This record gives sequence, C-alpha cells and structure tokens, in this order.
Amino acid sequence: MPIEDTTEFVQKLEAAGELKRVKVQVDSDLEIAEILRRTMYENGPAILFENVKGHTMPVLGNAFGSMKRLQIGLEMDDFTEIGQRIVDMTKMEVPSGFLNKIKKLPELSKMGEIFPKLEKSGPVTEVIEDNPSFGKIPILKTWHKDAGKFITLGLVATKHPETGVRNLGVYRIQIIDDTHALMHWQKHKRGAHHGELSKEKGEKIPAAIIIGGEPATVFSAIAPVPEGLDKYLFAGITRKSGIKTVKCKTQDLEVPANAEIVLEGFVDPSDIRDEGPFGDHTGYYTPVEPYPTFTLTGVMRRQKPIYLTTIVGKPILEDAYIGKVIERSFLPLIRMFHPEVVDFAMPAAGWFQGMAIISIKKRYPGQAKKVMMGLWGTGQLALTKMFIVVDDDINVHDINDVIWAITTRADAARDCTIINNTPTDTLDPASPLVNFGSKLGIDATQKTKEEGFTREIQEKVTVDDATKSLVDSKWSSYGL
Repeated sequence: MPIEDTTEFVQKLEAAGELKRVKVQVDSDLEIAEILRRTMYENGPAILFENVKGHTMPVLGNAFGSMKRLQIGLEMDDFTEIGQRIVDMTKMEVPSGFLNKIKKLPELSKMGEIFPKLEKSGPVTEVIEDNPSFGKIPILKTWHKDAGKFITLGLVATKHPETGVRNLGVYRIQIIDDTHALMHWQKHKRGAHHGELSKEKGEKIPAAIIIGGEPATVFSAIAPVPEGLDKYLFAGITRKSGIKTVKCKTQDLEVPANAEIVLEGFVDPSDIRDEGPFGDHTGYYTPVEPYPTFTLTGVMRRQKPIYLTTIVGKPILEDAYIGKVIERSFLPLIRMFHPEVVDFAMPAAGWFQGMAIISIKKRYPGQAKKVMMGLWGTGQLALTKMFIVVDDDINVHDINDVIWAITTRADAARDCTIINNTPTDTLDPASPLVNFGSKLGIDATQKTKEEGFTREIQEKVTVDDATKSLVDSKWSSYGL
C-alpha cells in the first residue's frame, strides 16, 4: 500500500535506519538550518527535531535527502516507472465492439483508481484554527542575511481561473506578519500564470499552502508535469492510487486530506511588496524583487502535525535527490517526443536548470541541434541554460566521460551554438537581465562527412579480445 502521510513516512524511514530524532531543544531561527546543512553535505539521515524552542510542533528535515529515502517514500526502485505510466496512458487504444470493451474493463478500471477522491473530512480537518496565524508554526530562518522566515517546502495549491485544472507548486514564501506573506512564484511557473489571469479579471486568486502529506503528493508538487495535467491526478499516477481531498473552509479549493497543515488564503496580484533576499539553491542570495502578497484566512491541521521543511544553498543538498528523481521519471516522456534520445542527466552541481546532458542514437547530420531545439521548446526545459549532446556510447551520468566526449568530438567554432535573447531561470545569477539571457548548446557527437568533417574518423582505443580473455582467466592469481 502507498504511504498515506508524513507520520507513516517517518516510521518507515526510522525502521530503515534513515532517520534520527533530536530531543535537545533547538531554535527555528538559523540553528535547525545549520544542523540540516551539515547533515546534508555529509550525506546524513533525515532528522526529526522534537523540541523546537517556542513551539510544540516537531520539525522534519532532509526527509528526501537520499535516493534510498525517495525509494521508500515513492515505493519504487526505478523512477522511470512514473513517466512510463503517462506514456502508456497516451497509447491506450479506445476499444470498439462490446467484447473488446469487456476485455479492456480491468485496464480501464485501473485508470479510474488513480483519480483524486473528494471526502467530507480527513486527518487535516481534525483542528480548525479560530485565529489563524503563521506564528504558531516553527517556520525556519535559514541564512543570516535572509529577509526573515521562509516556508521552503509548502505545496501551493491554485486552480486555473478558466479551466479549473488544479496545480501544486513549490515556491518559497516569506513571512511578513501573522497573517501576511510574500509568494515568490516566478514568472514562468504555473501558479504565477494563474495569478496573472486573475489579475486581468481584477480578482484575487484563492490559494492554499499545504505542509506535508503523502510523499507522492510532495514530489508531484515539485515535478514539472506536462501543461494541462492536474497535479492531483499526477500524484495518483505516481503512487498508483488516487489521493483523498477535502474542501478548504475559507476558500474554494480542494486540498490533500492527508496533509499535516493547510494554510488557506488568497494572493492579491495588485498588492506587490519587496521580497528577499534569500539564500537559494544556486548558492547565492537572490536579491530583493517585487512579488504579490498572500493573506492568511484560515488554518486546518492535524491534532499533532509535523512541520516538513527543506534547506537550500550551494549544491549538493536535499533538492538534488528530488531533482534526480524528476530527471529519471521524465525520461520516458522525453523519449516519446524525441525517440533518438537514449539517456538524459541534469547534474546536481548545475542546480538542474543550469545544465543538461543528452545522449542520442545519431542517424543524420544536425540531429544533435534538432534535439537541443526541441528540448528548449519543451515545458520547464525552456529555462535550461546549457545543453550538451553526446553519442550513445557516452555515459551521461559520468562527467569524466562527458568531458572526454566534449574535448575529442567537439570543435569550438563548429559545435557551439549560442542563442541570444531567450527566457532564463529567474534565479540564474549570471543572466544579464532577470528572466532574460542566452543559451549554450554543445554538440559533442562524432561528426560525419555530411556535417563537413572531411578527416578520417580515428579509431577508439579498445582492448583486444585475446588479451582481455587472458587477463580475465588469470585475474585472481595476480593478488590485486
């Protein structure tokens, strides 16, 4: 059975030796963040802080900070399963004829099991706060020059004002006072688009900040799913079982019933204030920029909730592992649109939007550039700054192999493509303007005569079979 909530996730992590409890009193102002950073950089366990100064609510951090913990949380070893399920759904044929429809019923019923289910109540409705306040929650300040306390792993629920398609996104949220915060949803994100549509109508947009819940729902909020796909449905696809939802008490929104806390409110696109600075996952402080205000109107929570959080900074931290799962899970979708793609990697040190490496089965001249252009036109990959394309004999997950390909198969003048005046990640500290800069593509595939390579292709150095067999047969005798 899929993991249903944060408490069950904690129990499974602890049983697997992947969680430690800290019982000594700690401060949510800087101290917890520094403990988590040191633990993350040393590949340490998830931590449950049980004694937080000024609060009765425990804090859970680094819960997704290893591939093993993500395998436990999502209950799978091969994360490409997630994307493959979507691909399989798109290929499902509509049966014709009564007998064929009967034969398809088991397959069709399985699809129905992944849809979200609206309930009258759930664990998150156990307590309805009379006086909602951010001050009752142990929200962290993570870096000493941060503008204040930030919610860093809040799943922000909105729905498209016209289509009603629901979205979950993870955007940092700066606390201003007990009932106001700043919503850092970047221009290219779906939540910001919902906000802009509401602003055009002169309306405020209902929003809810969800803390904790099923690991699959947390992952789904972070994942850049295809446009138009309901995030609650994607959570069901991920866990092979539909999530339960409940209605908010003060806003017209559905939220996961198994969440720990739901902070209900609205974002006013016309109430813009300065947000930041904030020490972000690029390893730099994001400077002060204008963002809209979130007003808290209600709080639903469990009787004994756990505050789930994360820490970001210079890679490699917890978000690197979540990014790796996203990379693996979306490989089947990339292959669906670009069948020549063999593998795909987004190195954690490049904070994922900075660089991607793609291997292809090359069949014709210019194919590497064709793949680059296609991926730059695909969803959130439009924000990726650098693409490196290599042949299928290169391991995209071995940076040394990739560097070897670049230095032996790419010519700087011929194989580097620079595209000016393109969208960039808001957090990119190198772009000349916020959200606007350039792309770099490196074609590190072996060039052909059709591509102007007139030299004879040099033969790769490999061990001959006879020598390999000889050494294999005597290996144990060498004492090595």
